[in-house]
Amino acid sequence: MKKIAVFPGSFDPITTGHLDIVKRALALFDEIIIAIGHNDKKQTLYSLEQRKAWLDEVFENEDKISCDVYTGLTVDYCKTKNANYILRGIRTAADFEYEKTIAHINNSLHGNIETIFILSTPELSFVSSSIVREIIKANGDVSKYVPKEIAEAIQ
Repeated sequence: MKKIAVFPGSFDPITTGHLDIVKRALALFDEIIIAIGHNDKKQTLYSLEQRKAWLDEVFENEDKISCDVYTGLTVDYCKTKNANYILRGIRTAADFEYEKTIAHINNSLHGNIETIFILSTPELSFVSSSIVREIIKANGDVSKYVPKEIAEAIQ
């Protein structure tokens, strides 16, 4: 049985922290689906189409990675993709508490889907999409915090 993981998020934009989690997870899974959760109620800086295009560009040379968009519950999306794992990055204790609660809920909804947590590396633990968006809005340099393809597009 193939080990397929879904790495869900808004990726507005994808950061070097996200990239690090995905690259480290490649050794654990046969396939990773980076899935942008579509939520009409969430205010994003970049369009869904732009975020998906960036993900496709960043991971175009990774055979084990595909990028997609979904609506609804992540566990329901996982079932449509035959994924038994949800991949999540943890930066802080607060992240862990939040993600632990979501993992328990997801497990109660679909018991055969496990959430796998990967701790961020210390040098990337402060990088978040929220902070990167604030730097972008202030016309700051985000080249250290996003993949080069995105930094080039933003600058």
